[in-house]
Amino acid sequence: MDELRSRIARLAVSGPRPLWIEGMQVFSTGYVTEPLGGITEPVFALVAQGAKRSALGDHIFDYRAGQYLVVTIDLPLTSQITHATPTEPFLAFGLPLQPALIAQLLIEAGPTAGRPHGGPGIATSDADDKLLDAVVRLLRLLDEPRDVPVLAHGVRREIHWRLLNGPQAALVRQIGLADSRLALVARAIGWIKTRYDRVIRIDDLADDVGVSVSSLNRHFRAVTAMSPLQYQKQLRLQKARIQLIAAPHDVAAIGYAVGYDSPSQFSREYRRMFGSPPGQDAARFQAAAVVQE
Repeated sequence: MDELRSRIARLAVSGPRPLWIEGMQVFSTGYVTEPLGGITEPVFALVAQGAKRSALGDHIFDYRAGQYLVVTIDLPLTSQITHATPTEPFLAFGLPLQPALIAQLLIEAGPTAGRPHGGPGIATSDADDKLLDAVVRLLRLLDEPRDVPVLAHGVRREIHWRLLNGPQAALVRQIGLADSRLALVARAIGWIKTRYDRVIRIDDLADDVGVSVSSLNRHFRAVTAMSPLQYQKQLRLQKARIQLIAAPHDVAAIGYAVGYDSPSQFSREYRRMFGSPPGQDAARFQAAAVVQE
């Protein structure tokens, strides 16, 4: 853990490197943050110092140093750093999860007995020594850029394998199974994301993914903790919130841009989700950024 913290802290403040590991991220901040939403794609996120909270609807996931979050499908999460100081900043490592790599590992490992995952497509767990060791070795490769193209794939593969054999194995395994419930919901989410600013019909969505409406609703709610229409609404409002932080005076225009025909409906649903009207919420974020700066 000491080496992990040291390497993340150094990499987070360093300039561009000649060769980086594709998709890998390191993050550092000395401040607690406001809750901010967005669509989180499949990822393995490990906290080295501090603590973070992610919310999926009413489901709250708190994770701290030595723990990780896995997200196995595109989910509308609201996240915030809950513990960080200038002397002990929040430090984290992130790596995208690769369905093709997981599928390959499942084929090579052969059939395994295990309970299917019945909860949402997100979970937190403690990181064991083997997983931590693999992450540290991946970060060490950046000391020798010529090693990255030769060795990085093998260490990334090991990280996926450790996750497949860890406490969230049943959840991670679903990413690599083409006929899993997760794969079905992923297709539905892709359909919604390309039409988030339009009126959608659940019958059309069910036809596109090849299931009945009742089956779609059941699987979608199990994986995302919400219905397809609730997912679309969260997607609209989170995209609007990000745009409002940059342009807090264009409330009506942003509401129209994300698919609302009525400014009053946009303001009402925005307030219900985030606790304050759009313009006031954006101003609060800007004020907080000024104070932090």
